[in-house]
Amino acid sequence: MTNTMSIPTSLQWKEDHLLILNQQKLPHIIEYLELRELSDFYDSIITLKVRGAPAIGITAAYGLALSSIQSDADDLPSFMEEFNVNKTYLYSSRPTAVNLGWALDAMERAVHKSTSVNEAKTILLHTAIELHSEDEVVCKQIGEHGLQLLRDKRNILTICNAGSIATSKYGTALAPFHLGSEKGKNFHVYACETRPVLQGSRLTTWELQQSGVEVTLIADSMAAHTIKEKNIEAVIVGADRIASNGDTANKIGTSMLAILCNYYNIPFYVAAPTSTFDLSVDSGDRIPIEERPPEELTEINGERMAPEGIDVYNPAFDVTSHELITAIITENGVLYPDFKESITGLFTFANSKH
Repeated sequence: MTNTMSIPTSLQWKEDHLLILNQQKLPHIIEYLELRELSDFYDSIITLKVRGAPAIGITAAYGLALSSIQSDADDLPSFMEEFNVNKTYLYSSRPTAVNLGWALDAMERAVHKSTSVNEAKTILLHTAIELHSEDEVVCKQIGEHGLQLLRDKRNILTICNAGSIATSKYGTALAPFHLGSEKGKNFHVYACETRPVLQGSRLTTWELQQSGVEVTLIADSMAAHTIKEKNIEAVIVGADRIASNGDTANKIGTSMLAILCNYYNIPFYVAAPTSTFDLSVDSGDRIPIEERPPEELTEINGERMAPEGIDVYNPAFDVTSHELITAIITENGVLYPDFKESITGLFTFANSKH
């Protein structure tokens, strides 16, 4: 019997503004924010009101389109000068998630086809809408491939939130669970809380509940014990940037899970669209790692938990070596080692379609 519960989404374009689900307020308050000014888009990304690499990229694309529509420039050179300033501003919001730059670069390629300011504005909005709709299709394809890979498994562990509210719909790492719920396949997902911002406990548990997926919350430090005691059969995670050799940057704590999978001899899967691959980076050593404010670690809901004056190291991401990854699930199929070879083949295939 199929599940009738709904898969939540976080982005809705409303003709003259973008409506986003405020992920800072979840799970207790379901609040939608209207983004109208360029600064609104920047703030929503940097403060994690919107998060998840694909959703960040789509949000930035709409921000760039809307700011361009609002431009008073009456000639194309002036318009493009303003466009480039706004693009650089949005790009600076989150340095690790490659989808941000990918989406903004797609907008730039599109606008170069225009011959007038009005045409440029039309092209930019259409391109943002296209990126949004394409992402939903891509995520569903990732989910289908992931569902096939997990077809004989039930107990799966994940970290952070790589779900429908981090994308257009379905998500990446959570897509197989949403699709499975629709098709009557019953997974039991164990969600790491994901310190220090708690995306796992606040977002993943809420999202999977909405979709009717059985989910159990654990603290990050419980992962090894849980894998051993609860018969975890695989770990699946999302990605913010994948190097050409398969090294993968994802939410802090991910590499720890990959090491545990290696020890317990269970598969470790990464789920990501081709837009998350960065072929200009040959290894994870060259992926920039964002460091977040110390208050995320020293405070909880504004209440200080650590002594005053303590030094804090708060990287938002870590890099998992390709050697620890069993497979990478993309919209165009599943990649296996040798990743350098299979990633090259993936992009050769993708480019041949265009």
